[in-house]
Amino acid sequence: MADNLEERRKYVLAFNATMIKIWREQIALLGVIDTGALYRSTVAIGMTADGKFTSVTLKQSFLAYGLFVDYGTGRNTPRGNQGDLGRDNPRRRRRWFSRKHFASVMNIREFFADNLGKEAANVISNALTRDISRRFTS
Repeated sequence: MADNLEERRKYVLAFNATMIKIWREQIALLGVIDTGALYRSTVAIGMTADGKFTSVTLKQSFLAYGLFVDYGTGRNTPRGNQGDLGRDNPRRRRRWFSRKHFASVMNIREFFADNLGKEAANVISNALTRDISRRFTS
């Protein structure tokens, strides 16, 4: 049980730093760097967890315009426009955030399901083993 707790603690502590590293790699790979402001703005701003690391809150931050880059939208589209700009939209979607974020959330979900499942199986196994040993020693 202590091994599962320690494994969860390590995974959670590494998650925020890994997320920032992945985002920065994607920003560089997709050429989203103009001034470098978005790249520098990606930071891990917090993590809270209960004592057993079964309830966790992770927080990361980046400049809001990073979402517009991810979706391929921006100032060249006037409000209320239905999508016809009368010219080609030079912006293209550069998905530095959304794909990697979704995949990482699914990974941490699977990790927790596996880790907590193992812990639950150990608890049940230990309880049954104690019950069986009591029956034979009585």
